[in-house]
Amino acid sequence: MSEGNSSHAPSTGTQRSGWTTFAGIVLVVTGVARVFDSVWAFQYNRALPSDLQGALFGTSLNVYGWLWLFVGAGLMVIGLGLVGIGWLADSEAGRWIGVAAAGIGGITAMSWMAFYPVWTVMYMALAVLVIYALIVHPVKGANR
Repeated sequence: MSEGNSSHAPSTGTQRSGWTTFAGIVLVVTGVARVFDSVWAFQYNRALPSDLQGALFGTSLNVYGWLWLFVGAGLMVIGLGLVGIGWLADSEAGRWIGVAAAGIGGITAMSWMAFYPVWTVMYMALAVLVIYALIVHPVKGANR
């Protein structure tokens, strides 16, 4: 005897968009990249670029290291929440927290625009994609 659609999991009332999962994964990946950036900043011992005096947060790479470490950790936690690990999963609040996190990730990337323009533009483009994914493609049946 056939039981019908017994292979499908029961519906919980919410349906996560593929775009939301994409946004969460991108936030995790950019968060990991930011943590690597912070490790680089803490370990860098060679001469600094001569233009660093005009940089947004001054001349100390330790300042940038701590900034990138906190931003990276935040991006990873929020990204994991969006993909279903944690309290942000399938919620309207999670979407908006993700939008804010992507915005912060893009803004902090601009601090090195003069020194690494391609890398900075890549971070900013990913932030725009995440914001697009979370604003245009909401979770159906999300908790409001």
